[in-house]
Amino acid sequence: MFERFTKDAREVVKGAVAHAGRESARTVDAGHLLLALLDREASRGSFVLAALGADSRRESVTGALAEARRRAGLSQAETEALAGLGIDVGEIVARVEEVHGAGAMSGSPKEKAWWGSGRPSFGREAKEVLEKSLRIALARRDKSIGDHHILLALTARPGVAAEVLADHGVTYESAVRVLDGGGEARAG
Repeated sequence: MFERFTKDAREVVKGAVAHAGRESARTVDAGHLLLALLDREASRGSFVLAALGADSRRESVTGALAEARRRAGLSQAETEALAGLGIDVGEIVARVEEVHGAGAMSGSPKEKAWWGSGRPSFGREAKEVLEKSLRIALARRDKSIGDHHILLALTARPGVAAEVLADHGVTYESAVRVLDGGGEARAG
């Protein structure tokens, strides 16, 4: 599959690994792919993010991803569903952090030596995004997989990255509209 990736898509994958490494994360997840997409310039994916205004809200996107990591990767929708059952995720996080320190539920080890000095591996979530990007490229009859296909895949599958993107005006439909030339106005 990786032989079909464009240079921009490969840079997103490398960037995701770098983001995970900086966090001392054991695995690359969809959030790392999103952060790497936000790092891109002059690519189709970066064009879509800019057209929809998400590039100018990088700090907000980064903060939303960090908050989800703090909640052990639970999306806001999952947090609200648990609240409906009487489970206060915020209270659980606060208690765990009180005993074990800030970020204890993020899944990142406190010491890099805990998981070794090698690169983080791709988690199930990130692998699913990359596989979905292939399916999207094939469905669009594109010969290669670009960073815009990774963006579309992030918006097309449920999870934190899709939720954060939607909260910042980037949905599958809006991204397709921009890519197909029908919606290049910035979203508020």
